Amino acid sequence: MAPSTVLVTGASGFTGRYIVAALQKRGYVVASLGTGESAADIGIDCDLTDASAVRSAVAQISPRYVLHLAAVSFVGHGDAEAFYRVNVLGTINLLEALSAEVIPPEKILIASSANIYGSPDLDTIDETVCPAPVNHYACSKLAMEHMVRTWFDRLPIIITRPFNYTGPGQDERFLVPKIVGHFKRHATEIELGNLDVSRDFSDVTDVVSAYLALLESSAASVAVNTCSGIATSLREIINMMNDIAGYEIRIRVNSAFVRKNEIPSLRGDNSLLRRLIGPVQQTPLVETVRKMFLA
Repeated sequence: MAPSTVLVTGASGFTGRYIVAALQKRGYVVASLGTGESAADIGIDCDLTDASAVRSAVAQISPRYVLHLAAVSFVGHGDAEAFYRVNVLGTINLLEALSAEVIPPEKILIASSANIYGSPDLDTIDETVCPAPVNHYACSKLAMEHMVRTWFDRLPIIITRPFNYTGPGQDERFLVPKIVGHFKRHATEIELGNLDVSRDFSDVTDVVSAYLALLESSAASVAVNTCSGIATSLREIINMMNDIAGYEIRIRVNSAFVRKNEIPSLRGDNSLLRRLIGPVQQTPLVETVRKMFLA
């Protein structure tokens, strides 16, 4: 039997690079759709906001599975319109193209974000928590989810809501790579916000493992958290890096990085994920930051 083709959007991004490698290791033929170079077996340069181009590209690939990762994902991105143009309209264009296929995909996984939950006054967040987005990125992801749900009766779709995750290769605009990067450069000082804020962090390889398990599962028409279920503070991450790097960095608290009414601790509940795929891979965060430091 010929290997199945998996279409990955955003294959050249941080998560996409890990996804492509994991799929190829499992024997899939990987086709990438979007911009930027990737290690995919088949690559089609295509703007997701161009509906006709997306339909033409999908028709060429005829994928068995789809992993839709492409998005404007940096919360601080300066172009507010781009969040909705790419994250919402780009996703609609992809689903319309997939629904036009004579043989539709067996499964479509669409990455949303735990940012849609906002900052609820809860220690643990499961999928029943009412979304309350507080920025354009989160609003665009929630709008995308609402539109995707209208396709549940036509296509086999899973929506994932990843909490924070990190690993080697992530941009230093994100917090954990910023911290690790300072230690790699032997910096003596770092500017941060509230050190005692705790968040749920996963290793990117754990998220990829969950995505592939969901893709190959019988689950559909559901939104599911991907998370570790463990909250770790920035102070704990700094202490991990002090031990790994062998010296203590000086911390300067920048008031501009401290948000008003910030929730002290937020962590995800991965009970639904475990019901859908069984045991989940969980890498200790200290191992993740050590890999990042040594990379």
